[in-house]
Amino acid sequence: MTTQLLPTPAQAPRTCDNATLLARMADGDQSAWRQLVAEYDRLVRSVAASFRLQTADVHDVVQTTWLRLLQHVHTIRDPERLAGWLAVTATHESLAVLRRSSRVLPLPTVDETPDATADPAREVADRDEARDLWAAVAELPPRQQRLLVALFREELDSYDEVAATCAMPIGSIGPTRGRALARLRVRLADRGLGPAA
Repeated sequence: MTTQLLPTPAQAPRTCDNATLLARMADGDQSAWRQLVAEYDRLVRSVAASFRLQTADVHDVVQTTWLRLLQHVHTIRDPERLAGWLAVTATHESLAVLRRSSRVLPLPTVDETPDATADPAREVADRDEARDLWAAVAELPPRQQRLLVALFREELDSYDEVAATCAMPIGSIGPTRGRALARLRVRLADRGLGPAA
């Protein structure tokens, strides 16, 4: 008999807080595990997908993030900030995949047809620039990395969601973004990228 990891969409609404669910999960309660996955799996997937990883890499990041939660279930300091913990963990795992593979943009899939009029040299240069951009983002402090990823995803979130994902007050988003972009400009200039002076 196999255990279903992901819950069915018709699952009952949650009846207890994260601390209780984590404690029950630590004791082996599969229903608590399913409730946490049902509530946070979309967040974990969206963080991994925001790095434009291959589909298999997104699945790996998601599985590794859930594994990290299982490994650290007893050390979560603030269970009510679990969303932020999962987002940070998914970000770290996504960056690790990028570092290992030196790949940022996915190869065309069956659903994507390469543009026949596109300049192959330009596409290679664009991919190199994208790889350099993500390498520069990876050099930023983790808090700034998380914020930039949350702010510049294809699927935009509200500032409330960004604040929850990054575990920071809404009032800190603008100043932190400004510092992150300033650091990123310096790192990109060091690589010869960015707007001409």
